[in-house]
Amino acid sequence: MTTFLDLKTSQNASYANSIAIPILVINTPQLIAQQTLNLSGGTANLTRVEFSGVVAVQLPLLPLATTVLVSVVRGLTAEGVIVFSAAQNLELSLLGPQLIAFSGSDFNAPNAAGTAYSVFIQTSAIGTIRVGPESFNFIGVSDV
Repeated sequence: MTTFLDLKTSQNASYANSIAIPILVINTPQLIAQQTLNLSGGTANLTRVEFSGVVAVQLPLLPLATTVLVSVVRGLTAEGVIVFSAAQNLELSLLGPQLIAFSGSDFNAPNAAGTAYSVFIQTSAIGTIRVGPESFNFIGVSDV
């Protein structure tokens, strides 16, 4: 039997083109979401955190080959435990927003009251812009 432990949502932008946040440093993680879950009621070695998210980005004004990396980290900083990462090459022929959607799991998550998860984005080209939407979900469950 599976037991629900906690659920959190982080939403920076609800709609398309509702933000314009440039990613100013190449290959440096930029925090885009962070939540802390209460996993203390879970069973050791049987606690899981499932997560999903979407972020929309746009190529720099002068389009060039650009790779975007999204990472989910257990912890508050980019130096935490990476539990998921996905890279996507942006399509040069699309000058408008491009969606990056993902879902993943952290198996054997710690049974702690304040287990933090952070989502970071980084890019290979200066001037890539986060344009929205941005929405992230985290759910903690445990087998009994």
